[in-house]
Amino acid sequence: YTGSFDDGEVFDTTRGRTPLTYVEGDHEVVPGFEAAVLTMQPGETKRVHLEPKDAYGERRDDAVQTIALSNMPGAETLKAGEKIVLSDPMGNRFPALVSEVTDTEITFDMNHELAGKDLNFEITLVEVSD
Repeated sequence: YTGSFDDGEVFDTTRGRTPLTYVEGDHEVVPGFEAAVLTMQPGETKRVHLEPKDAYGERRDDAVQTIALSNMPGAETLKAGEKIVLSDPMGNRFPALVSEVTDTEITFDMNHELAGKDLNFEITLVEVSD
């Protein structure tokens, strides 16, 4: 597959790499991608346009958190634009983007980097396995 934005900029591709493999129904790919593949036959190529609801969802304001630097020792060394991994009290890990750092606070954006974006995929189904 090749994934691109509406302006044609490619954000990911498996061209020249090992084809993507996934288990149907395991939520390993975005819903619109899986729905497109379900209607394909091996050897077929299809182009699909996905709105955010069928891809990585809409951006959510509640996924942006501002925390006092005093509550995160060491965070003052982070810089806006850095991608890091945070963990919650239960030990669950999740990616975050440092979106702003001030003298007293740090802001993390936990939205997926493709959330809120329309995406286009050109998909070629190579094979289906049992």
